[in-house]
Amino acid sequence: MSEESKNLDRVTFSRGYDVCIMAIDGTWRRSCQLNAISDNDATLTVEGSIQGLHLKEFFLLLSSTGLAYRRCELVRVNGAEMDIQFIKGKNKKNRSGGSSGDDAVLHA
Repeated sequence: MSEESKNLDRVTFSRGYDVCIMAIDGTWRRSCQLNAISDNDATLTVEGSIQGLHLKEFFLLLSSTGLAYRRCELVRVNGAEMDIQFIKGKNKKNRSGGSSGDDAVLHA
C-alpha cells in the first residue's frame, strides 16, 4: 500500500486520545496518547519510559475497562512516539483453545 493511500484510511486526533499499552501477561502498563489510527496500524505518544519493556507483542487498550483492545507489535520508536501495527488473529496460532475471534478477552 502506498503512503498516500495509507493516509486516506487513517484517522488523526488533533489532541490525542487517552489509551494504554499493556503486556500480554499484564506485568506492565503505560499510559499513552493515540495520535492516529487505521485498520492496520497506529501512532502513539508514550508517557514514561519504554526501556526494557517487551514490545514484540502487547495490547493497545482503547477503553479504561480494557474491553476494547487490539493485539499489537512495535514497528518504530522515535523518542516518545511509537508506530505500531495490529496483529491479525488469522495470522497467529489459536492460543485460546477454540475461539475463532481476533483476540482473547481480557479479565482484570
